[in-house]
Amino acid sequence: MRIATWNVNSIRARSEFVVGWMERNEIDVLAMQETKCRDDEFPVMSFLASGYDVAHLGNGGFNGVAIASRIGLDEVQYGFEHQPTFDSAGAGPVMEARAISALCDGIRVWSLYVPNGRELDDPHYRYKLDWLAALRDIGALWLAHDPAAQVVLAADWNVIPTDDDVWDPALFAGKTHVSEAERAALAAIVDAGFRDSALPYTDSYTFWDYQQLRFARNEGVRIDFMLSSPAFDDRVRAAFVDREARKPKGASDHAPVVVEF
Repeated sequence: MRIATWNVNSIRARSEFVVGWMERNEIDVLAMQETKCRDDEFPVMSFLASGYDVAHLGNGGFNGVAIASRIGLDEVQYGFEHQPTFDSAGAGPVMEARAISALCDGIRVWSLYVPNGRELDDPHYRYKLDWLAALRDIGALWLAHDPAAQVVLAADWNVIPTDDDVWDPALFAGKTHVSEAERAALAAIVDAGFRDSALPYTDSYTFWDYQQLRFARNEGVRIDFMLSSPAFDDRVRAAFVDREARKPKGASDHAPVVVEF
């Protein structure tokens, strides 16, 4: 069985490519981030025609998360308990479309799009830290209630875990994604019991900016990966980052990460 995570960077522009990639790579479940569309705009038929059920959470041209599965899509949850809100338009705090989950053949799969943070002095940075802290707290509670739980946190984490996960750490000094607080917030989720399932099998970057020939030069970062509960991680036998999916003209600036178990 294969579960993948992929920041698709606008699903309406890439639905046929994404579905074709899933079929060629025999993906059973795909967690998608940054779909950039409302629920009524999501190209559901492209997935249904290929045998995938879909659950989506989106509210416009930003954010958006989805799960496509051909092995079951039950007990869909939109957001997690105590998920932080953010006032992005001055109209009051709202819960952004950043978290969705479903039960897929007994596995609770979460598709998560962690806030970017923008700048270290931006309110969005505090929001990001609060968001990760809330995820850590609820994740620890899940594992405490059921140590045998099969849970996958598949995400664009918008955090670079270590200096080994970026082509040039000096370029990120004093910026988001590498700050001590962000890395500590991510490490706290790991300390709560979740494991980086792909890391033993690949250390490839997963994101390359469109500008300055970053992909051609392999000047990337690793920000897309899955943190799994111990019971799920014990079943993992292989993983890879599909760099080929980043190559075509018009592709997402992220590559999909696939875990096989």
